[in-house]
Amino acid sequence: MINKLKQLLSNKKGVLAWNTLMLYLLTFSNYFLSLMVVPYEARVLTSGGVDGYGQLGVAMAIMVYFQLFIDFGFLLSATEEVSRFRRDHDRLNVVLTAVTWCKLALCAVSVLVLFALCQVIDAWKGRFGFYSLFFIGTAINALLPDFLYRGLEKMSAITIRTVCIRAFSTLGIFLFLKKPEDLPVIPILTAIGNLVAVVACFIDAKKRLGVRLCRVSLADVWLRMKQSSVFFLSRFATTAYSALNTVILDIVAPTASTVRGYYTAADKLMTTGKQALSPLSDSLYPYMVKNHDYKLVKKVLLIMEPLIFAFCAVVFIFARPFCAWFFGKDLTGAGDVLRVMLPTAVVILPSYICGFPMLSSMGLAKHANYSTIFGSVLHLVNLAILYFTGNMNMITLGAAMSVAETLILCYRLVVIWLHRDRLKEDAHVGPRLFRQPQGHLRGASGLRPAAGSVLAGQKRDRGQKPAAGRARGAQHRPCQAARACHGARLGGQLPQV
Repeated sequence: MINKLKQLLSNKKGVLAWNTLMLYLLTFSNYFLSLMVVPYEARVLTSGGVDGYGQLGVAMAIMVYFQLFIDFGFLLSATEEVSRFRRDHDRLNVVLTAVTWCKLALCAVSVLVLFALCQVIDAWKGRFGFYSLFFIGTAINALLPDFLYRGLEKMSAITIRTVCIRAFSTLGIFLFLKKPEDLPVIPILTAIGNLVAVVACFIDAKKRLGVRLCRVSLADVWLRMKQSSVFFLSRFATTAYSALNTVILDIVAPTASTVRGYYTAADKLMTTGKQALSPLSDSLYPYMVKNHDYKLVKKVLLIMEPLIFAFCAVVFIFARPFCAWFFGKDLTGAGDVLRVMLPTAVVILPSYICGFPMLSSMGLAKHANYSTIFGSVLHLVNLAILYFTGNMNMITLGAAMSVAETLILCYRLVVIWLHRDRLKEDAHVGPRLFRQPQGHLRGASGLRPAAGSVLAGQKRDRGQKPAAGRARGAQHRPCQAARACHGARLGGQLPQV
């Protein structure tokens, strides 16, 4: 039985399933463990009014922006580079070090930005120290080298360590958060847990994976920053508008503590639901780039979407009683906000999967970025309309978020439909889609082509008339390589490194 299980996990789909599970534990642990303490936090922090819980929600919404800025899309760009050069340890050392330096530089910039905002925005004046506590934990968490483990598809060690450390941090909240004045305990415990997790991961990377920090040039650092900028724009546009709603509520209605509390509670549930689905997309990304298994995508959506729709229908019916039970009677009104946010939960999984996993494998990664920018711009337009017409409130803001997510999915589905011929081509070419062009480009640069490649075959058979079967294969393979190379360049999937 054990041998059969090992054999099952050793094939490519077994590795995908195992790493998907590990990604779920790693990503969802942060949200699930925090969700475990949400009812306790809500009851403690609302014992003196809803304002305390509203302050927590605003601080966490602001930190979303800094988390996105410090991560800067490395979770996608660095993961891809690690996956492609997984056998080159020197290259992996450079990637790990360069990305770490990039994040440290972005942390320094973020501190200055946070200080400036707390001086300019009236509602945030006097809160720099409070927000700084949350920022420390956010910055430390951003230094976690999970892109290395994702690219190498070895998530088990980092997942187990990180989940255990975060579990102890969560336990500390139950032990030390006793009254509304203890609110700073939450970011302090989070920062301590994240610091231990980051240190443990760097030690494990050095001892078990043989990847360590090394000396790099400024050009190496700048190159990774440049490569990741496109991914940063996409991830920032995807996540920023959902957090923007909470920040806007705090700025336009700084005295409406009850409204902030309701919206924070509903957004907490929605964010946890979205993050519960993101690991599936994150693990599919390197797998789809390599294997182009579109049947698996169809199977995942056919299984998951009916379950998600049924669950959302039940939550819609019992939203207010559920919020009263989960958060406490003071936050029953969060159920009304939750109802208008539920369409986001229905469309988010197909939107994630039809983004970088699907479009990148089709050579259309730029449209994954364009779709998020498209949705974000329309969301800003909707917010402007709501503000100038006097209709901005927690209900309309929640509905605007659902509209934005739905439009992003529609954009991606239209692009896939317009380029549906690539689905058939990629299914025929298979995993060679990215391997063939690389050999072709290397041959053009003067390096010796790999044995059995198209270029090697042309040199060996030059002047000879090949057999009929071989001739058909020789005629077909260069066309595939050229088409795949062209598609990869269009999608930005051949990093200039």
